[in-house]
Amino acid sequence: MANRQPRGPRQMWQACTWSINGLRAAFRHEPAFRLELYAVAVLVPVALWLGRSGLERAALIGCLLLVLMVEMLNSAIEAVVDKASPERHELAGRAKDMGSAAVMLALVNALVCWLLILAPQLPHMS
Repeated sequence: MANRQPRGPRQMWQACTWSINGLRAAFRHEPAFRLELYAVAVLVPVALWLGRSGLERAALIGCLLLVLMVEMLNSAIEAVVDKASPERHELAGRAKDMGSAAVMLALVNALVCWLLILAPQLPHMS
């Protein structure tokens, strides 16, 4: 039988602490994450202002948060690959390229969401 530890407030607090440590590490060590975080800090108020409904605001902000999540996963992949295989290897390069492509797709997704939601409002913004 598997050794299962009970999940209670202490374990939940520890998990939260690890998550905050991960955010700090991404901010401290990943320039791309910092740049995207600054963009999110500017764009969230814009989303709250331009979104016409709660659903539009959630979509505008959600796609931005998705970019941050994918960037963090990409950074984690790169860190593990660098630790496991410091020398150049085809599979290591492929893993890093795929992580980078995932970030690019998340950015394209955010752009498409913002355009689809806000483009109909452009004639009314003048």
